[in-house]
Amino acid sequence: MKALAQLIPGRVSTAPEDLLCYGFDASGLEAAPSAVVWPQDVDDVVKIVTFASSHSIPIVPRGAGSGMTGGAVPPAGAIVLSLERMNKILEIDRENMTALVEPGVVNGTFQVELERHRLFYPPDPASMNFCTLGGNVAENSGGPRALKYGVTRDYVMGLEAVLPDGSVIHTGVKTAKGVVGYDLTRLLVGSEGTLAVITKIRLRVLPLPDEIVTLMALFGDVEKSGEAVRFILAQGIIPRTLEFLDSGAVHAVENYRPVGFPKDAAALLLIELDGHPQAIAKDAERITEVCRKFQGEVIMAEDEAAREKIWEARRAVSPALYHLKPAKISEDIVVPRSRIPQMLGILKRLGESSGITIVSFGHAGDGNIHVNLMIDRNDKAEYEKAQKLVSEIFRATLDLGGTISGEHGIGLTKAAYISMEIPPAELELMKRIKQVFDPKNILNPGKIFPG
Repeated sequence: MKALAQLIPGRVSTAPEDLLCYGFDASGLEAAPSAVVWPQDVDDVVKIVTFASSHSIPIVPRGAGSGMTGGAVPPAGAIVLSLERMNKILEIDRENMTALVEPGVVNGTFQVELERHRLFYPPDPASMNFCTLGGNVAENSGGPRALKYGVTRDYVMGLEAVLPDGSVIHTGVKTAKGVVGYDLTRLLVGSEGTLAVITKIRLRVLPLPDEIVTLMALFGDVEKSGEAVRFILAQGIIPRTLEFLDSGAVHAVENYRPVGFPKDAAALLLIELDGHPQAIAKDAERITEVCRKFQGEVIMAEDEAAREKIWEARRAVSPALYHLKPAKISEDIVVPRSRIPQMLGILKRLGESSGITIVSFGHAGDGNIHVNLMIDRNDKAEYEKAQKLVSEIFRATLDLGGTISGEHGIGLTKAAYISMEIPPAELELMKRIKQVFDPKNILNPGKIFPG
């Protein structure tokens, strides 16, 4: 790797501690790369990718390593290309409601900067305080506000990216509309770093909402909470967020970061509305009536401090679960919203029949449920049982008209299951697209496609 080190002096490492730190992500999988590099601009990326291509060395783009499916885990001998130092907000265009950023900008940092300009970027993953916008684009991340505002792809207007041969492309437009040619921007969004290395992102932003109201609804029955979700949306009310936590998630977060969630609740909904004060006040009244119809108790956050405390707890659910068991298998299924009560009932029964604790939470408003199988990976029998349970959960999800991944991507952990959802002809077409972009198969190889 001496030749690589000479390309960008001082920003290449083969130190064991760096190889360890950059060899895993939030999936729990890990593997040591051959080197870690930290480019500072697109020219650095071009040099690194060209070097990798000429030597047929695999290269893995990496944001903050917060992905849940092993997308940033390197194959043997790979170079990890960490984009964390490309972290500038290059432009905020208030008049045209756009922003230009580098991929290493942290989502939460971007949110704070936009608020200074009375602007708003809706995609808000639970990891927003440390995940990067480049990673969000690669995974097409969502978050609680996706119910009302959509996911990352709905805000990406254009990209600068480096192809696996080292050439630079520019996709998309700066305008509100644009339909010239194929939409390469949307193809790259969600491609999990397998087609190109993203080096600049132009994003659409929105005006900051006038006011926000946060409600917490408590239920004694998990399926009734699902019915409440379905009924709220059937009334034509589109909250900013409509989050769900089952009793396991409530207990875990209260033990980890107490905020006053009642531990006797079988399920909890976090519902947020934003917009004109009078309009959201009326919607809050209607939501309260719906929740009471399904025996739910509704509490309103008194002020901004109380609201932020609730959301800190919600974002802490995933790490809190590690206090229940040393490991977890995390899936993010999505079902049609009308099927949420059925899916919650299925998960409850599967947990009871298997003896494996299943903790569910997530974005109930858009049908996206984060299903967590709590296990001890050192218990081989339990781990194998959990793997079989994953297949059952995916099959039930697909039978209800759903999808096996809403925002975590496929990466390594779901590659074996992709053919359950994608038919052979479509899967083959995807592989051919990969081959067109990356004929040497050096860019994040082994991800998405089984084998």
